[in-house]
Amino acid sequence: MSAATGQPVATEPHVMKTYSRLPLALSHGKGCWVWDTDGKKYLDGLGGIAVNTLGHAHPKLVPALQEQLGKLIHSSNYYLVPLQEQLAAKLCGLSGLANVFFCSTGLEANEAALKIARKFGHDKGVARPEIVVYENAFHGRSIATLSATGNAKVQAGFGPLVEGFVRVPLNDVAALEDVAATHPNVTAVFMEVIQGEGGVNLATANYLRAARRICDKHGWLLMLDEVQCGMGRTGKWFAHQWAGIRPDAMPLAKGLGSGVPVGAVLCGPTAAGVLQPGNHGSTFGGNPLAMRAGVETIRIMEEDELLANAATVGAVLRATLEHELGGVAGVTEIRGQGLMLGIELDRPCGELLGRAAAAGLLISVTAERVVRLLPPLILSADEAAQMAAMLCPLIKQFLATSPATPRSSA
Repeated sequence: MSAATGQPVATEPHVMKTYSRLPLALSHGKGCWVWDTDGKKYLDGLGGIAVNTLGHAHPKLVPALQEQLGKLIHSSNYYLVPLQEQLAAKLCGLSGLANVFFCSTGLEANEAALKIARKFGHDKGVARPEIVVYENAFHGRSIATLSATGNAKVQAGFGPLVEGFVRVPLNDVAALEDVAATHPNVTAVFMEVIQGEGGVNLATANYLRAARRICDKHGWLLMLDEVQCGMGRTGKWFAHQWAGIRPDAMPLAKGLGSGVPVGAVLCGPTAAGVLQPGNHGSTFGGNPLAMRAGVETIRIMEEDELLANAATVGAVLRATLEHELGGVAGVTEIRGQGLMLGIELDRPCGELLGRAAAAGLLISVTAERVVRLLPPLILSADEAAQMAAMLCPLIKQFLATSPATPRSSA
C-alpha cells in the first residue's frame, strides 16, 4: 500500500528480495525534503543513510555534475585521471594523511583496508596476520568485511567466515592490551569511530588515544572506518579528529560524493606504500564523475560552512530530543555527535519506520531498537525543530502502546 494514498503499489517481481522496503517510491527532492510518486512530502532524516551530504538538487552541485556529464563520465585507470589527484590532495590536506586509493563503496574501501593490513603483516614476515575488530561492528557484506563485522545475524548462512580476526568490546582498553599480550600475529586494529549499524555507539576519545598508543607500541596499523561518520557529519571532517589522533588508514564513502558513489582509503606514511601496482584495483573507482562529485562536495561544504552547521544544528536537535524524551519510560539513551544521532529504546522498534513515513518523516531503525537520524548536513535549525516535533510524539505513542520485550541473544 502507498504510504500517501493507501492504494496498492507496484510489486517488483524481477528485483531480488534483499530489502524489506517501505511501500513508497521517491520521485524528487529539494534541500532536506523529498516527494514520493504520489506527491506526498517528507522531511529527510536519513539522507540516504548518511549519503546526501548536500541534501537534494543542491543548486551548486547539480550544474557542476551536469558539466562533468557532458565531458567525461568514465575513464579506465590505465590512464591518468587528473580529478583523482585533485580530490586526493584535498583529502590528504584535510586529514593529514599521505595518499588515497579510490573505489566506489564503503565495502570496497573497507576491503582495501583489510588487504593493506594483511600485506603489511606479510611484508614484516607474519605468515598469518590477525586484525583486531569489535563487537557490534559493521564493515560491509562481502565475505571478508562480513567476517570483520560483529553481528551474528548478518553473518548467519554465509560460513565459513574468513579467519584472522580477533574480536574485542568497544572502549575496553584492558581487552585490547590483553590481545597485545596474547596474539603475536596482530598487525592492525580496525574500528568504526562511531558504530552506525551497531546502534550509534561512540568510541570514546580516551579509547581512541589508547588504541593509537597501543598500535604505536606494537607496530600495528590503526585503521579507522569513517564510512558513515566521516565527511563532516560530527562537526569535524573526520570523527577521530575530536580525539586529536591520526590513523594509519581511513576508509571513507557515503557522504563523500553527495549521492554519487565514491569510496576511498586514505593512508598515512606507515601504510601509504603497502599496496603496489598489481596488488589492488577498481574498474569504476576514481572515475571522473565520482571525483568531480567529491571535489564539488568538499568545495561546497567549505563555502557553506557545513561542519559548523552540523555541530550547531546537531546540538540543537539533540537538546530538543533530550528535552522531549528524557525521562520518558522506555527511552534508554540518546547519544551521538553532530548530525549522527541515535535514540535507544528498551524494545524493538522497527515499525517506527512506517509510522514515521506516514507522518512525513524518513528515519532509520538500527540494531533493532535504536532510532537513527542521519539528515543532510544542510539541515536548518527550523527543520531540526520540525524533525523533533514529528518524531517525539511518534516515539511516545509507540512506547505507550507497544510492550517492552527482552533483548534477543543473537
